[in-house]
Amino acid sequence: MQKLPQKKLDVKLIALDLDDTLLDSSRLISSRNVSILKRAAAVGIYIVLCSGRAEDAILPYVRQLGIAGTQAGRYIIAINGCSIFDLHERKQIYRRTVAPEILLHADCEAEKAGLRSEVYSPDTIFYREETKWTKLDVDLCGLKGKAVPEYKQFLSTPEAFPKMLIPGEPEKLEQLQKKLKESLAGKAVIFTSKPYFLEILPPGCGKGEAVQWLAQHIGISGKCTAGFGDSMNDESMIRQCGWGIAMCNGHEYIQQAADFVTEKSNDESGIGDFIEKYIL
Repeated sequence: MQKLPQKKLDVKLIALDLDDTLLDSSRLISSRNVSILKRAAAVGIYIVLCSGRAEDAILPYVRQLGIAGTQAGRYIIAINGCSIFDLHERKQIYRRTVAPEILLHADCEAEKAGLRSEVYSPDTIFYREETKWTKLDVDLCGLKGKAVPEYKQFLSTPEAFPKMLIPGEPEKLEQLQKKLKESLAGKAVIFTSKPYFLEILPPGCGKGEAVQWLAQHIGISGKCTAGFGDSMNDESMIRQCGWGIAMCNGHEYIQQAADFVTEKSNDESGIGDFIEKYIL
């Protein structure tokens, strides 16, 4: 891994994770990050927020950047790469969903471990019953939460849900993750986005795959993409973008996988610092 670029990077699309990457510890975008991202957009670089959050939970940050009305700020990638939304056309242009039998299996294994699962629409988190963990996710995302009495029947709806999330104690999730990776090998992508969030996505799906699809859609080379992230749900983006950049405050594994590591953390406008020095 090369720590820092030796020359200006040829980048036409910047994909940005939110939590612990673009957002600081207070879940805000610093004024410096806003200013530099606006400069990048002004020279025609696409700025794509790329989060595990659902679409409606990403929109407040798009508005804060103030670029949604420009071509450069036209797209967002949601739900860890399961959805791409065109803000100008106001429609989803890319969608991947988890098969109902996978959802039912994961939910059954979660129940055995004393855990509860959740599934998502663009503006709502659905679950069997509210727990302190489902409430944590609702509060973090800023979405509506809704209990569904006939939850297993709800999960059986064909092509309805892009991902399942199982929140809970990290120790329990670690064991459940091992079990699901064995039983669902090749049938789903499984990882922890945070120690207390275990995620189940469709096979072959991730932020990296979505960025590459979007690059092709808008007619730019996948080699001219840069992805910034900090955690395990950013791995495919870090590996598949032309340049993968890990936050210096990020997971050590992600730093090792990246081409470069920022000099400053998410609380020090690390995104803006890197873009200004090595892209602009």
